Amino acid sequence: MKADRRRVLALAVCAGEIMLKNGAETYRVEDTIVRICKAYGISNVESFVTPTGIFVTVDYENGSDEPITFIKRIKTRTIDLNKVSKVNTFSRSLMDTRYSIENGLRILKDIESYPTYPKYIRVFCAGLASSFFGALLGAGILDFLSSFTISMIVFLAVNYLERHQANFFIQNALGSAIASLLALLFVYLGFGINLDKIIISSIMILLPGVAITNAVRDSISGDLISGTARGVEALITAISIASGVGIIMNLWIHSLGGRF
Repeated sequence: MKADRRRVLALAVCAGEIMLKNGAETYRVEDTIVRICKAYGISNVESFVTPTGIFVTVDYENGSDEPITFIKRIKTRTIDLNKVSKVNTFSRSLMDTRYSIENGLRILKDIESYPTYPKYIRVFCAGLASSFFGALLGAGILDFLSSFTISMIVFLAVNYLERHQANFFIQNALGSAIASLLALLFVYLGFGINLDKIIISSIMILLPGVAITNAVRDSISGDLISGTARGVEALITAISIASGVGIIMNLWIHSLGGRF
């Protein structure tokens, strides 16, 4: 029976790991883990999830056997809500269809390896999303095209840094610095007009919108530790973005006198 519990626990934690790595709220991860364990007949489950770790303990209600605890450290996080949705659907489908542990693990591995959108689509959409923020701010056609181009370059640069395992502070600081430098260059060369609108729209892809949303949702759900952690993460990200922009603007003012 211990082996069965360990296998069920491994399945549940694997599902929780995929969700947490791809931007799910902590309360949703906890609910998924508990749901999977109960689907396989383990009713006494305690799940505690933070943005950087999963802690799960299963036990029998009558205390006839020793409890089993599983801890999983989460070191990398990204945003892929499609995978979160697929794991969530899988956990709920267990109420109707009882997969074997092997089949369940295979399904989760397939979800984890599910391909994202092609890189060229992600780059194009990053530029499109950011440039339309400029349009909302009143940017003209030149500013729109400038922010569109700059945002794609920033996305590629941040993606490169992420592949080389740079921490998120460095990623966002360098990304915002590149955005500011290119915005200054575009305006200097006459490809843009409003420097502020180009910079603001170009750094939109770096803003921690999901982290802020999850921080609020976790706090409302009573997960104060996770909510605070995500809130601090969003704050540090905002500081890194401001640092990158501020450094480039400061160098420009002191080296060129703030003139083009």
